[in-house]
Amino acid sequence: MRCPFCGNGDTQVKDSRPTEDNAAIRRRRYCPSCGSRFTTFERVQLRELSVMKKAGEKAPFDRNKLLRSLQISLRKRPVDDERVELIVNSIQRRLETLGENEIPTKVIGEMVMEHLAELDSVAYVRFASVYRNFREAKDFEDFVGKLGDDDGN
Repeated sequence: MRCPFCGNGDTQVKDSRPTEDNAAIRRRRYCPSCGSRFTTFERVQLRELSVMKKAGEKAPFDRNKLLRSLQISLRKRPVDDERVELIVNSIQRRLETLGENEIPTKVIGEMVMEHLAELDSVAYVRFASVYRNFREAKDFEDFVGKLGDDDGN
């Protein structure tokens, strides 16, 4: 593993342990060249996934992009980073076990919506506003009104 600080290609693993959900191995590394320490994560990848965009183009699945979109929706919300990591792991594992190599963005978006609906209603509305392309305040009112109907209010 190359050192992210000095670029040295010969770093040493000092400690390895599984993450809390056992979905990855966390490795603490040390660079003998510059003395820096850093952490890497090793994950099992069941299959190579591609995302089919609405316009028809294909892109490789990017786990970090999924993580960032959840973090944006959950900004300033009382949700632990570990919980977000568990959601990303869950969605990625579900995508890998679908049996398809090409996943439409709609499938990923709906999975995110499911998790956010259970986790945090504000983040759910934030994500929906982008995912469903809200254009005006009425779109928010309609969506939030449906949320109230689902809760029995």
